[in-house]
Amino acid sequence: MSAKKILIIGGGYVGMYTARHLRRMLRAGEAEITVVDPKDYMTYQPFLAEAAGGAIEPRHVVAPLHRVLKGVRVLTGRVTGLDHDARTAVFEPARGPARTLGYDILVMATGSITRTLPLPGLAEHGMGFKTLGEAVQLRDHVLAQLDVAASTDDDAVRRAALAFVVVGGGFAGVEALAELQAMAEDAAKEHGLDPAELRWILVEATGGILPELDGRLGAWTVRTLTGRGVEVRLGTTLDSAVDGHVALSDGTELDAGTLVWAAGGRPNPLAAASGLPVDRLGRIETTEFLNVRDIRHAFAAGDGAAVPDLTRPGQFTAPNAQHAMRQAKVLARNVVADVRGEPLRPYRHAYLGSVAGLGHRQGVAQIHRVRLTGLLGWLAHRGYHLLVVPTMGQRVRVLAGWLLSGLFHRENVRLDAR
Repeated sequence: MSAKKILIIGGGYVGMYTARHLRRMLRAGEAEITVVDPKDYMTYQPFLAEAAGGAIEPRHVVAPLHRVLKGVRVLTGRVTGLDHDARTAVFEPARGPARTLGYDILVMATGSITRTLPLPGLAEHGMGFKTLGEAVQLRDHVLAQLDVAASTDDDAVRRAALAFVVVGGGFAGVEALAELQAMAEDAAKEHGLDPAELRWILVEATGGILPELDGRLGAWTVRTLTGRGVEVRLGTTLDSAVDGHVALSDGTELDAGTLVWAAGGRPNPLAAASGLPVDRLGRIETTEFLNVRDIRHAFAAGDGAAVPDLTRPGQFTAPNAQHAMRQAKVLARNVVADVRGEPLRPYRHAYLGSVAGLGHRQGVAQIHRVRLTGLLGWLAHRGYHLLVVPTMGQRVRVLAGWLLSGLFHRENVRLDAR
């Protein structure tokens, strides 16, 4: 019997962990695994904010796929077309002509991309916060704004440079703002600036922030950020940002040198273009076994899939790392079962809670019914993520970075070429 060809599209949480589990579960010669992703590394998203804030080195928040997935074929490029009936995928490498990849079993782990809106000025002035490159760019940009403020005699230019607007009150937006604020306040003193001059605004369209946490923790976070001088605008949206002039729906207008767009994501468009069944949001429809509904030998999980939540009948699992990592293990088992003609297992996972870091040695955490805030929340945030980063090398490097940043001042230096 020839080895089955397993094609995994996406090298993020689901893709990398699924391939990793498959490599351990499959017998020698039983299957060939190929992972395709535009990048040759997996980014540990919860550490992006600390990488942007300078608490840890950016390169320490990524896991190189070639190193982590030894024995797995890793292709850097994009899948631009699928024909599941023919079991073929069109692959465009980073350089060179496109070619066709054949497969027997498909795993769609395409994840999500930043969700943007057609708001005036957003495309020109808004900065994303989803990739490592965007995190590094944002760090450099914030430090550049401090350089501008420290070097000008024009009060209007100075005020604009020291105004920072973050749109999105989820984990990405809140943690990005909190860590960048901590870094900027430290760097401002080095620039001869008064940290009190910095203006931070968090914009959230709903009535609360950190929606996956208990509402009381979200309210505590609002009070904490407000106490640090952050203007938290709930029930507010961004109307425009033409020429860097930010207009909010509550009537606030200001010139801001920094506008961060962290208002959620949407499924990767490849899901809708794949020919596989998708829901109205563009997520691939799956069963509780993580196989694509009504399609044989195709599986999907993560942010780009509508996975039924068996612990909450009628709902779908939340698009977070907690589910993605656990779905990957069940998905790998079911792919192996598909290879061997064995029964599939359902995915069931009850929500354990979430953690968030807020800089300044503050954080929030919810573990089942236990709620932690302040220093305890911050320690829970760091402890949890340190345990679940993909490799031991990352754990050691991240821990060393934390220890060094605790003993010495952050290195508030821009990394861009100038």
